[in-house]
Amino acid sequence: MPSIDLTGGYRILSYLDPSEPKHAKLKQLIFFLLKSSAKRVIPEFEACYTELYDTLDKELAEKGKSSFQTVNDQAGFNFLCRAFFGSNPPDTKLGDDGPSLISKWVFFQLGPVLSLGLPKYVEELVIRTFPLPPFLVKKDYQRLYDFFYHSSGFVQDEAEKLGISREEVCHNLLFATCFNTFGGMKIFFPNMLKWISRAGVKLHTDLAQEIRSAIRSNGRKLTMAAMEEMPLMKSVVYEGLRIEPPVPSQYGRAKKDLLIESHDAVYQVKAGEMLYGYQPFATKDPKIFENPEEFVPDRFMGDDGERLLKHVLWSNGPETEDPTTANKQCAGKDFVVLVSRLFVVELFRRYDSFEIEVGKSPLGAAVTVTSLKRASF
Repeated sequence: MPSIDLTGGYRILSYLDPSEPKHAKLKQLIFFLLKSSAKRVIPEFEACYTELYDTLDKELAEKGKSSFQTVNDQAGFNFLCRAFFGSNPPDTKLGDDGPSLISKWVFFQLGPVLSLGLPKYVEELVIRTFPLPPFLVKKDYQRLYDFFYHSSGFVQDEAEKLGISREEVCHNLLFATCFNTFGGMKIFFPNMLKWISRAGVKLHTDLAQEIRSAIRSNGRKLTMAAMEEMPLMKSVVYEGLRIEPPVPSQYGRAKKDLLIESHDAVYQVKAGEMLYGYQPFATKDPKIFENPEEFVPDRFMGDDGERLLKHVLWSNGPETEDPTTANKQCAGKDFVVLVSRLFVVELFRRYDSFEIEVGKSPLGAAVTVTSLKRASF
């Protein structure tokens, strides 16, 4: 667990055990936030990612290429703040600085598990030998905190009813929005572009036809009902979450003696031992998934495909199960799936196809867009 000096002196929900009294209350507040924002999600996503694609189009016309990272970070952060809290960061003292402040703050927490592309002995010395001192990002964190404190009054009111202080819930809202959700979009959206790009023009055409047809048959509006009529799009998102989970590493301490079974062995674990799981070992298991190293867009279509969903584990639990106040499954599981679907839908509402270049990045893929073919039908 990173130093609590990075989170206002509080142990955040992500690091609480379900047996601790505050776990259920804080997770309940995240559920409250998600429910409160339900009607804003689709329109705010459409608005923010229309701005993103307008920027990409303009930069492509001027320079012949455009970095997806920069525009995605800004669009993603603005969308989350507008959808969750009804607050637009550029209209506040925070301005457009949110993504850069978050990136620095997140680096101080994830540094030990990142690779910066430096010589290994340099990285070992600089980011893996001693914790990076939290005071170096204290002012940045305070700017983020002030924005969330002034934007989240309605959640703070709800927190006080549950006996949680306004300050504690604000630190948790900041973490849930900036680390969990924004961090996930920062990693997963470029990864989705990478896999869909590599799958080729036929997939692009099939997605465009399916998405536009479903929207057209639902009054030319994008709705939850319309997305339920897009089985290929839904499968593509699940396949992205399977082949490259945005958070591949999981840790947990055994509460009691355990016997953990694999397909062909049994492992004895003693109470108190630390367990580390590398999720792709499970989500690329060749005994479960055929051609596990390949991106198969229609893998989760039909009855056979749906039966595989219990083996999609990106949310710290099976895709077929739900987060509750009593478990550690991601509180925003359904929200993340929804915005990932919206991302694919908005892309192929507007474009027939696209081309990108992919480089390395400490978090996710570094994507440069080199071509966007506007919708022709």
